[in-house]
Amino acid sequence: MGAMASHTVTVGFDLDMTLIDSRPGIKAAYQTLAAETGTYIDCDLTTTRLGPPLEEELAYWFPEEQIPAVADRYREIYVQHAITPTLAMPGAREAIAAVRQLGGRSVVVTAKYEPNAKLHLEHLGIEADAIVGSLWAEAKADALREHGATVYVGDHTGDVRGARTAEALSVAVATGPCSRDELRAAGADVILPDLIAFPAWLNGYNADVV
Repeated sequence: MGAMASHTVTVGFDLDMTLIDSRPGIKAAYQTLAAETGTYIDCDLTTTRLGPPLEEELAYWFPEEQIPAVADRYREIYVQHAITPTLAMPGAREAIAAVRQLGGRSVVVTAKYEPNAKLHLEHLGIEADAIVGSLWAEAKADALREHGATVYVGDHTGDVRGARTAEALSVAVATGPCSRDELRAAGADVILPDLIAFPAWLNGYNADVV
């Protein structure tokens, strides 16, 4: 590891549908929110478009003036209902471990509320070196630059835009709502089927960089 010190890589990872499958938890949280507020929410539909900020989804179901208060309540409900049902995506722990084995750092950059993102990773035993929340699409570049990430891994075209804005290599995994064609059209540099394929890719990439 010491020999690699001058070539350590920092890899950014998205959270929802990249490192974690939060669909069961998010559906449960929306079901509770719908029951509390008496508002119809298509809870299955909400889980098909994960990635953008919570407020964008709430705008489909609530008047604009109610969104700030409803978002606060959703985040409270989320802690109670969404952490336990959420699963690690296949290969998630191994992907983080692969970065660590190279002496690198992993930074999770997500649109999710940061305290809830941390709860997910703690619950699942996924140990990132840093977690930055409430950033979406191009805004993710701020955290990627701050942490010196040269690679950003995500499942959404918004993640590709964030990587490109940060001038980081965009590695897309086809495990979320965006198809391979959409990810490619957005400008992804590398498209993997899932995180299971990431360690082998990373080792090859790191060898090329060194």
